[in-house]
Order: sequence, then C-alpha cells, then structure tokens
Amino acid sequence: VTTEPSRATEPEGFLAWSQRAARVASDKLGRDTVVLDVGEVLAVTDLFVITSGSSARHVRTLVEAIEAEVVAVGGPSPRSVEGRDSYRWVLMDYGPFVVHVFDEERRAYYDLERLWSDRPVVAWKPS
Repeated sequence: VTTEPSRATEPEGFLAWSQRAARVASDKLGRDTVVLDVGEVLAVTDLFVITSGSSARHVRTLVEAIEAEVVAVGGPSPRSVEGRDSYRWVLMDYGPFVVHVFDEERRAYYDLERLWSDRPVVAWKPS
C-alpha cells in the first residue's frame, strides 16, 4: 500500500526532503530504498527512509551524499548522526524524518521493514 504520509507534511518541506534523501540513495546505488510513514505510531518522528550499501565505504558515500543533498535543497542538517564510527548502520536524525543507512548484514538482521510492515509506504520517484 502506497499512501501520502500522516503528519509528515507539516511542514511540507520534510516530506520533500525525505523523498529527496531516498532519490539520492537510489542515485548512489543504495539498495531497496523505502520511505515508511511511522507518524501514527511513533511520537518522535514521522518518516523512516531506509536504504543499504554494499560495504562500509558505500554506506559512508550514501550518508555523505544524503546529508549534502538535503542541505543543498534548503533542508536542515541532521540533528544528530549515529554510527559513523563503523558505517555498518548509520542513523541520521532530522527530527520529522530519520534516515537509516545499513550495510546488508545489519539491514537483514534488524529488518526494519518487517518490524514496521503494517506502516504505509510513501511514494517517491527514483531519478
């Protein structure tokens, strides 16, 4: 099921910035990129952007590209970034949206898509 997100459109920029993050991940060959609307069940954020890279170097490239692009289009810098020490699972907290960039092993282990499988998928268009 693909829907428009719940509270994530307030302000509208956050939806666009999360979709931009997904497109950048796709452009940089992030795998199985998805945006989930978790706003109805989480008080701390509205959207998850989830993607994965094939290696620590690829994860780092994805993280740096997403951060640079969101800022370049007028978005904020992340409030915090966790996981830069190993680049196996990097969490970029933008407040209304959170970007999870995994290596393949960590993504399979934590399987956030299964955990949040009842949440709607937000449409984003790969470039």
